[in-house]
Order: sequence, then structure tokens, then C-alpha cells
Amino acid sequence: MSLHPRRARPRPQWGTVAWLTVVWVLLWGDLSLGNVIAGVLIGLAVTTGLRMAPLAFHGHVRPLGVARLAVRFAVDLVRASFEVSLLALRPRYTPRGAVIGVQLRSHSDLYLTMTAELCSLVPGSLVVEAHRLTGMLYLHVLDVQQSGGIEAARQSVLDQEERVLRAFASDAELIGAGLLEVRA
Repeated sequence: MSLHPRRARPRPQWGTVAWLTVVWVLLWGDLSLGNVIAGVLIGLAVTTGLRMAPLAFHGHVRPLGVARLAVRFAVDLVRASFEVSLLALRPRYTPRGAVIGVQLRSHSDLYLTMTAELCSLVPGSLVVEAHRLTGMLYLHVLDVQQSGGIEAARQSVLDQEERVLRAFASDAELIGAGLLEVRA
């Protein structure tokens, strides 16, 4: 019997490696053999060298939901960029920012992270804290008045979460979040 138990050799997570490779190629903006190989090597280094907690994914990818999520995100991105630029150009106007709390319907770490990232990527809002145990997101909203008020800003986050869930969640997760009726 050995005094030093063997550590299990870390195995690459091929789905994550593929995703990291795609992100690498997109960041460089050049689909070349060298960039793909570099992306794969970096993906392998990240997945085998860094200890990452496994993320449970019990859903499935719904292409129509993903398309709706992507299109709506692009529209939100363009609209919010335009609104923030107008806000920056308004003389003598002081935006009234606020930090709001939004209770998400799902308690999955994956969906919480996806929702938080998508909300932070849209100009004018930034996630300042996320409580994974309670499913609560706290966001800073740049201009509450321009967002339509606190409740409208809160609803915007819930709508984003719904699009994420409808794109990736299982039927059971949708039922648990109150987004799908139970069939008799």
C-alpha cells in the first residue's frame, strides 16, 4: 500500500475544448489551421491544467430557442449601445443609476451564469453580484428612467433568463421554472 495515493489523471473535456477553440478562433478573427491548433492546445491546457468543477447540464439545445436568444441579444446589444451613446452625448443630463435585485426562476449555476453574462454584455447594465444558492442577481442599471423604471429593468432580466431557459433547459427544468405547463 502506497503512502501517496495516485491522483487520477485529468481527462480533457472535449466539448469544452471544442467551445474554447471556437472562442479562440473568433477572438483572433481568422480561421486558419494555426489558429485552430492553437485553440485546441489552449483548450486542452485549460481543461486539464485548471481544476474546474463539473457543471451539470440536464437540458438539451433547442435550435429555435438558440436562434431567438441570439437574435434578441443582437437587437438588445445594438439598441442599448445606441441608447448609451445618446446618454453620453446629452449635455447636463445626469443619469439616475440603481442597483436592483432580481430573483431568477432557475437555480442552475449554468443558467444563472449564462443570464448574468448576457445581461452584463448589454451596455447600460452590469452584474455586480450573483448568489448561486438563492438564484439572486444584483445588477447596476446605468439609467433607470431610460430603462423604463426598476420593474421594467427587472423584467428585462427575467425575459433574458426565459430566453436562456427556452434555448437550453429540459422540459423538467422549464416546468420547475414555471415556463411550461405540466401535461396530464
